[in-house]
Amino acid sequence: MHQITIAAEPPRQTELIELLRLSDEFALSLYPPENCYMLDVGELEAGAVTVLVARAEADAVGIAALVDRGDGSGEIKRMFVRDSARGCGVARALLAAIDEAALARGIHTLQIETGPEHIAAIALYLASGFAVIPNFGQYVGDAFSVCMEKALP
Repeated sequence: MHQITIAAEPPRQTELIELLRLSDEFALSLYPPENCYMLDVGELEAGAVTVLVARAEADAVGIAALVDRGDGSGEIKRMFVRDSARGCGVARALLAAIDEAALARGIHTLQIETGPEHIAAIALYLASGFAVIPNFGQYVGDAFSVCMEKALP
């Protein structure tokens, strides 16, 4: 895989909409629709959201969004890496970029929700400093949700 670059970009781009579609397809192959909490393009365009895109050459290979809650905390949403780019450090690079974006916004606590079938994602988040916490917000009581949190310096 070529060098990965990551930058904040507007989500309403054909190739990003395709990444979101692939992300939806993947999640819906594992979990019931009512247990999939995916922001759509319109929600990703909100002012409190930073969308980070990982590119190899010019191709979008990964995406992640940071939702600033306005209270010093943020939630990572829509974390997804294209099949062809998995295992190449794209997700780890996206997480590092999210940390930087969060600190720039004054966010010192990051949370993320994933599902129990996302074994590789859970392992990555644990290796990146996240710890499993009780389900928060809309995920309370959802057996298909695994919530995690990390404090930033």
